[in-house]
Amino acid sequence: MANAAANPATGRQRAKIRPAQNGATIDFATVFGALGAFSVIAAAMIMGGAPGAFIDIPAMLIVLGGTFLVSSISFSVTEVFQAQRIMARAVLYQVVEPDDAARHVLYLADHARQKGILALQNSLNELRNTPFLQRATSMVIDGMPPEQVENILMREADAIRQRHIRSAGVLRRAGEVAPAMGLIGTLVGLVQMLGNLEDPSTIGPSMAIALLTTFYGAVLANMLFLPLANKLDRNSDAEAMINQIYAIGVASISRQENPRRLEVEINTILPPARRVAYFD
Repeated sequence: MANAAANPATGRQRAKIRPAQNGATIDFATVFGALGAFSVIAAAMIMGGAPGAFIDIPAMLIVLGGTFLVSSISFSVTEVFQAQRIMARAVLYQVVEPDDAARHVLYLADHARQKGILALQNSLNELRNTPFLQRATSMVIDGMPPEQVENILMREADAIRQRHIRSAGVLRRAGEVAPAMGLIGTLVGLVQMLGNLEDPSTIGPSMAIALLTTFYGAVLANMLFLPLANKLDRNSDAEAMINQIYAIGVASISRQENPRRLEVEINTILPPARRVAYFD
């Protein structure tokens, strides 16, 4: 209470800071869009009276198995499996707004200017949900030179960005391969059908493979892989901005610069609607 009374502005600003959310947040836009799109397709199947006709195991094997294996040619198997795990980031994403990140790092800068850099030691536990900022703050507390801190943070942020680009590239490649595998499955089905015209019982299954592989490939590419790749790109851009704010802020703290100067610098990279007035 004494500190808040002595510095009411700091007390008010501290109340405005929302800490990073504990755990991931469901991206309802992704869930709503995916479920809605697949529901429309399913409703059309059911209204047609024969939803079971759209299920064909050989066609699924050609499209799903072929897409996975061909994508593995362009990337390593590790990157393909990593992309599948990162797909969950499009649905479960820890949201940190850029202006909240700016206020958070400005609070740390103001706190360090008033009480010294070592006082940030008490804030490390509060930063556990923002590991990038926590590691950066730890380097400053350990007395690492400002230039070295900034270089390390920029390299780490770039490495994170590159990993996200590769994962989105895997999904984008899968979006390119899935329709091609559907076309290949169509050709397989047509060859089987034309090669067994004397046996009418084989025409139906062969025609099902010919048509359903194209259907599966188009659905997977345009309703799953490509939209998720675009969402990962968007999330990666947002995370890159947050990490840039953290890197600029911690580097400024390490150089013991005036937090008001840091506020001006951070506002130059924030969108106009997200700019902060922490000290006003």
